[in-house]
Amino acid sequence: MDEMEFKVATFKGGVHPSGDGKNLSSGAAVQTAPLQSEYRVIIPQNIGAPPKVIVTPGQLVKKGEKIAEPGGFVSVPLHAPTSGKVEALEDVPGPMGVSVPAVRISADGEDAWGELPPPMDWKTAAPDELKKRIADSGIVGMGGAAFPTHVKLSPPPDKKIDYLILNGAECEPYLTADHRLMLEDPESVLAGAAICGRILGVKNIYIGVEVNKTDAIQALLAKAGAYGVQIVGLKVRYPQGAEKQLIYAITRRKVPAGGLPMDAGCVVQNVGTAAACAAAVLRGEPLIERITTVTGEAIRHPGNWRFRLGTPVRTAIELAGGVTCEPGKAILGGPMMGFAQKSFDVTIMKNTSGILLLPPEMVRQYESTGCIRCGRCLSACAMNLNPGALATAIESEKFDIAANNHLMDCIECGSCAYICPAHRPLVQHFRRGKAEIRKRAKKN
Repeated sequence: MDEMEFKVATFKGGVHPSGDGKNLSSGAAVQTAPLQSEYRVIIPQNIGAPPKVIVTPGQLVKKGEKIAEPGGFVSVPLHAPTSGKVEALEDVPGPMGVSVPAVRISADGEDAWGELPPPMDWKTAAPDELKKRIADSGIVGMGGAAFPTHVKLSPPPDKKIDYLILNGAECEPYLTADHRLMLEDPESVLAGAAICGRILGVKNIYIGVEVNKTDAIQALLAKAGAYGVQIVGLKVRYPQGAEKQLIYAITRRKVPAGGLPMDAGCVVQNVGTAAACAAAVLRGEPLIERITTVTGEAIRHPGNWRFRLGTPVRTAIELAGGVTCEPGKAILGGPMMGFAQKSFDVTIMKNTSGILLLPPEMVRQYESTGCIRCGRCLSACAMNLNPGALATAIESEKFDIAANNHLMDCIECGSCAYICPAHRPLVQHFRRGKAEIRKRAKKN
């Protein structure tokens, strides 16, 4: 595709990490992982109230049967990834380094669906019915945040929404799951976009895709007109997929400081989330699997896989051919915003977009030095903040100064830390500062 023939939108700031690793898996079609003998489904898989387990050890369950119910409005249910027996309710390693509760299910080999709700005609169904189906299907933001989708689709009456934007940027290095989804199954993405648009009552529906995914853009363009969806090419720039940056690139609207996308009249969803909405509405299927990129220079056969929730990371690595060496670092997600792991026994969740294994020679330990006032973080910050000054305030424990300089608007994308020649742990400083500000706000 000639960029001169296609409008390319972008935002101010950000970085473009060299050697982004996408070539390792971008050409690998999605493979479906074989049925495993056992799954450990982690309970807290959404932002908000964790779901409440409703099954007991020894109970038989069918594929898609509810095993946990929502713990509140900002919560979603969990469903069995296959048919079998609930063996135990136990603690397992979690992605954040602490143990978390999980339901362990042994597969019976039949992989038999339970009773699913009937397909819906999204063009005639009432918006509230569509939204209830999405909530009952356990759908959350699959780009990483895991925010319950039905909540995002329920803006307050005083918030007029006139734009729905789907994030197909996938700007995080190494990750290609969304790319392959858009390329291989564009109609599910487009149908999901149209369904969410009907719920919100908006006509302006856009999908933003970075222009290095030319084949995905063409696949979407070929069918977008039938769904009333427009495709926008985005400059290859990290963090182009962040909500506020995506909104600005496509609409030129700015989300106010401390505000949410709805304050700019926008709702943003991930393309994987949209596809899950289509599966729920058109086929009655709850969210029990997702596409995950298994990649890195330490992986023998990098690729993209459709895994059931509860699949151990260890199993995912084995399916990708195992490792070529003892990994120097294992990350869930991408290298910019992902989290390093200490165990391969962590299991795949609704927001596990990637499993990244790097060899020792690519993992370096930096010794941080003092800020040299070079200003590189200023030009890289996608939120137009002053990362160096914020970090200095936090190091001095002057949290009120950090708060007054909009620390809470930081999206923790890591662009400032990536470009910092002094190797300062800026994101870690910001997380600490935010936690301290929240703690003090609760006391007051």
